[in-house]
Amino acid sequence: MRYDLYVITDEQISGGRSHAMIAQMAVLGGADVIQLRDKSRGCLELIRVGREIRRITRDAKAGFIVNDRLDVALACGADGVHLGQGDLTPAVARQLAPPGFIIGVSVGSRDEAALAEKEGADYVALSPTFSTGSKADAGPGHGCARLAEIAACVSIPVIAIGGISNGNIPEVMRAGAAGIAVISAVVAQPDITAAARQLFAIVAAEKRKRTV
Repeated sequence: MRYDLYVITDEQISGGRSHAMIAQMAVLGGADVIQLRDKSRGCLELIRVGREIRRITRDAKAGFIVNDRLDVALACGADGVHLGQGDLTPAVARQLAPPGFIIGVSVGSRDEAALAEKEGADYVALSPTFSTGSKADAGPGHGCARLAEIAACVSIPVIAIGGISNGNIPEVMRAGAAGIAVISAVVAQPDITAAARQLFAIVAAEKRKRTV
């Protein structure tokens, strides 16, 4: 799975647009992965929404990840689950998930990243890379030096999330990020598709520089 542009849905900041609408607009702008994130909905409602997003991402040949809820991810046919430090461990999730299922983990240190990889994670996300208002409990940003440390110590992709904007994408890509994960930089914008397309283009340009 490609992780160049990983868009996380959030109906609270989307200007009335639903999770499915966010997903549809984001994949039109080039998003490689959509993550369904909603802390307020119950299990059955999350499954219903997840199945809508599954249809959208399948048609767009994009990945679909569910935040936190392995049960919901499995029930709606998602490609994977994203786990926090207080959720199931990657090792437990791997025991329950089918072959090929993707497991991502939020990390804040080199040790957490190394452990996540050892326990079967497919990617890790440094959260937050920069300070952000999109997640109230995220804490202060870890910075690009930490991102570079983590990228150097694991062999799986490292994604930068938290406070990502047009201006700092080159910095995180130079630090070794495989891609960026965003919420407000896409979801809160008047034109989600245009915002996604712009971010995707910046990431692509930075990746081209690596091959020169």
